[in-house]
Amino acid sequence: MRVQTAAPASRPAALPDHRPERVTGPRVAHLLKHLATAADDTRRLRLAEEFWRDATDLGTPLVEEIDGAPDHRAVTFLWRGHRTTRQVLLMANRLVDREHLAGSLMERAPGTDIWHLGLRLRADHRGSYRIAADISASEPPTDPDILQARLRSLAVHASRDPLNPSAQATRWSAAESSVFALPDAPAEPWARTPGKGPAGRVERHRTAAAALGGSRDVWTYLPPGHRTDDDPLPVLVLCDGDMWFGRVQLQHTLDALIAEGKLAPLAVLAPDAVDRATRARELGARDPFVEFLADELLPWAAGRWPVTDDPARTIVAGQSLGGMAALHAGHQRPDRFGHVIAQSPSLWWRPGPPSDRPRKHVFGTPWLVARYADAEPRPITVHLDVGLHEGAMVDHCRALYDTLHSARYQVTRREFNGGHDFACWHVALADTLIRLLGPQAA
Repeated sequence: MRVQTAAPASRPAALPDHRPERVTGPRVAHLLKHLATAADDTRRLRLAEEFWRDATDLGTPLVEEIDGAPDHRAVTFLWRGHRTTRQVLLMANRLVDREHLAGSLMERAPGTDIWHLGLRLRADHRGSYRIAADISASEPPTDPDILQARLRSLAVHASRDPLNPSAQATRWSAAESSVFALPDAPAEPWARTPGKGPAGRVERHRTAAAALGGSRDVWTYLPPGHRTDDDPLPVLVLCDGDMWFGRVQLQHTLDALIAEGKLAPLAVLAPDAVDRATRARELGARDPFVEFLADELLPWAAGRWPVTDDPARTIVAGQSLGGMAALHAGHQRPDRFGHVIAQSPSLWWRPGPPSDRPRKHVFGTPWLVARYADAEPRPITVHLDVGLHEGAMVDHCRALYDTLHSARYQVTRREFNGGHDFACWHVALADTLIRLLGPQAA
């Protein structure tokens, strides 16, 4: 993962190719070689059992070195099927082509219950994935369009990998995703077992939101040892509180960073996204949402707890449409928000009714990039995160970075080797908070 702070985005440093390539990993290749010469079903069964025993001990996906390619790994995803399993689909975040799902079907090792799919990935990759097994009564269709429709239906039922203990919540779904990180992926210095050490207080409040036409649930975090007569706390305003605190459990990360002295105690205000339709209607570069954050949410919090009203100690952050909302808040209200963290911001967004979504093709300069280019510079710092597997979003973020850099903003940009993924955003958010609010921030 590279953080760019000075050179324009048009001249990035060269790195090994991050694009995935389908491969057969060494362990599976070894298995297939022995299966090809197995004398009978008993021998094939024994080979399969030995393979599963090793896979269970190692954990999945299998991560193996590749001869002559030290910057990459062979990553093998596995599924244990049974006699009714027709096909198995890997749904790996931004490593799957959703318009050609057949390309992410696993292969079955002949005469066994082993389904496998190997990818050559750069060794700093981190991502999430789910797996769906087709156990329908009929054989898979041969017509590509019908097969694609069947796999789309199958993908809805994808679930976590039972041999991978690392999991995270999935947006808008009860199912969890599995998470994997290759050896050179950014570290998680904040990782610790929940319940070990001092814990902050997480609450869910209902507060007025006249700008949004009613009221809104807001998740709040106050640090361990917080007292009402303490000095004012710095504030992080974070979109999608229902995900970050209701499911991802960001509070454990904050507790660990504060306990280790890597992060100053802070307050977090995280409005609920409510549902897909509400999120699409309110996030993006929409003035009512910024008005709610700046003129209702922050004053509400200041009336209850000792939180700062200094924009230099107030951060607004979000992901995807929330990243777009954070950028718009910094542009519109630098008097309240001095720092912006925009992760995988939806810079394809432009004004229009929500019914027009999604409109993800951008012709020319993205709308918000032009807004920043045409306005006087704001007294804010901006940090941009984007995944290398996020397609046009990478170019959009580079364009915004170049615009802000040319206008002499304090701006940084990080491209991580991953997708549109909370597994990546979580690590990157913690790192940026440390940089903004850690001991070295002064």
